[in-house]
Amino acid sequence: MHKKSYIVVEGPLGVGKTSLALLLAERINGKTILEDSKGNPFLANFYEDPRRFAFQTQLFFILRRFQKQEEINQIDLFKRVVISDFLFDKDRIFARLNLDDREFSLYEQVFNLLKVRTLGPDLVIFLQARTEILKKRIKKRDRDYERSINLKYLDQINQAFNEFFFHYTETPLLVINASEIDFVNEPSDLDKLVSEIEKMEKGTKYYIPLGSR
Repeated sequence: MHKKSYIVVEGPLGVGKTSLALLLAERINGKTILEDSKGNPFLANFYEDPRRFAFQTQLFFILRRFQKQEEINQIDLFKRVVISDFLFDKDRIFARLNLDDREFSLYEQVFNLLKVRTLGPDLVIFLQARTEILKKRIKKRDRDYERSINLKYLDQINQAFNEFFFHYTETPLLVINASEIDFVNEPSDLDKLVSEIEKMEKGTKYYIPLGSR
């Protein structure tokens, strides 16, 4: 894993990307750069009234994600591995889903201006899970602003992530089915994931582990 200086863990809401990023960083003494969804002042309003608050929510997210990318740009990746729980490009998944055509056109201009100043990762880990699993995990963590997320919207997000990463070729990609494993509470599940990450080279690889649940 030492050859991979910048690793991104991605996936839909509730799949466990932040948990895995933190666990990987602990294993390899890496530095984490994490999203802060709770810091978006429009998010709770968006879940209550998506049409009214979509653009403000998305604009805040892309600017905050760019600020986080700037932090990564300042780190000497020859000396320390960085593990992040978001890929800058994924911002467009939510934008395309939530914005109307005029808003998305304006958003695209902002995205393209910022994208050229971001650093691409050495490896992207995409965590997949069934929508009903995501719903259970979101309910279990019980964040105030997520309580009004409906199953239809969550399923749209999940399908959009699967579609995006099905066509993703910019970096090496490790796709992990996380529906039936518990890498937070089962050390053996985490050990197997770390082993797969260490073996990852080029292209796209799919890992469907035997469930521990």
